[in-house]
Amino acid sequence: MDLCIESNAFTVFERTRCTRAKNRRSVMRLGVSFRTTMRIRSTDIRRTVIWLVALAFCVPLAVVFGQDANRDSSRVQAGEQIFKSACVACHGPDGRGTAKEIAGFERPRTFPDFTACDQTSPEANVIWKDVVTNGGPTRGFSDIMPSFSEALTSEQIDDVVAYLRSLCRNPHWPRGELNLPRALVTEKAYPEDEVVVSTGLNATGAPGGTTHIIHEQRFGVKNQIEVDVPVNFQDQNHTWYGGVGDTTLGVKRVMFSNLQSESILRPSGSILSLFGGAILPTGNKARGFGTGTTTFETFAAFDQLFSTNTFIQTQFGADLPRHTDIAPQSIFFNTAIGQSFAANHGLGRLWSPMFEFLAARDLVDNAKTNWDVLPQMQVTISRRQHIRANLGVRVPVNNTAGRQIQIMFYLLWDWQDGRLNEGW
Repeated sequence: MDLCIESNAFTVFERTRCTRAKNRRSVMRLGVSFRTTMRIRSTDIRRTVIWLVALAFCVPLAVVFGQDANRDSSRVQAGEQIFKSACVACHGPDGRGTAKEIAGFERPRTFPDFTACDQTSPEANVIWKDVVTNGGPTRGFSDIMPSFSEALTSEQIDDVVAYLRSLCRNPHWPRGELNLPRALVTEKAYPEDEVVVSTGLNATGAPGGTTHIIHEQRFGVKNQIEVDVPVNFQDQNHTWYGGVGDTTLGVKRVMFSNLQSESILRPSGSILSLFGGAILPTGNKARGFGTGTTTFETFAAFDQLFSTNTFIQTQFGADLPRHTDIAPQSIFFNTAIGQSFAANHGLGRLWSPMFEFLAARDLVDNAKTNWDVLPQMQVTISRRQHIRANLGVRVPVNNTAGRQIQIMFYLLWDWQDGRLNEGW
């Protein structure tokens, strides 16, 4: 209630005083209203700024991913049209191959089924582009696959490859681009179908060496079994001895893989695997060919491929003997850094110089970490590139007493890609 309005018994002085009081209350009400309005407006401004910042980040990302998705989709659609007009006569409308009665020729053993992920996912896009561009014989395949270099542009061939890749409906298979060149010591993360014969010969100290016969075979989508049988030969007091060393049985599983292939010739991506196995005491401990106890081995392998065809492979693990009084526990860390160069505009023979850094340490008191370096060169031998060779020199960096410089080399056969007498 406003007493200044309802009362008529005030003097002029009192009415003046009441009028001033009313004015002060009006000003106070206006101030409260103004501050409330400012608080509301300030809140609105903050919310607006937050939305603008979010839009500034999200809209470009959405546009980029949307453009990538649209580009991939349009490339697959364009490739499908080319495939249906130029390829179905031999490869069939679904990519499984045309029946012999219709195609008019006997399918070779290597004839592809593009819907079979176990066959297609290990093969990199560059292999398919090479075959489409230059014909089957360029990779040691049948000459019934002609060259399309004059009929299709490079971009159109990329579209066809994108469509063929889409016929594998399971995206969980690790892609062949992540099957990086194998280093001499560092194990890679990709699950392989390979046989490797790897040898290390002493270049200093007592003559001798070790040859590892390694069989690796994939099973399922992400798994691989491995068997490694070493064969030792050494000159001990001017007498040569030889024998089998400790045999390794293990399983490797891919935990993560990701491939970015905006360009067929410049893919990038990463892959992570875990390994677990047992090293059986099959070697003669007295001759120095074995530890004399079962050892459990585990490691993680992470590989990174860059769009420049540079790659890094890392491996960190441990050897855990059952009886530590016979052999000590140890840890190891290996890293390989390399660069691949391909002839014939990125489609031909592959050269991959690499440099390994190797570290190992026994888990005992006062133990020191042994460091080695290992420069090397891998090269593909067959036209199909399923036969490869690598040559390098392993040099101890520290703690060199009793540790020899070694000449190391291997011969690798990717038997999933072809027989030994094929692809030349």
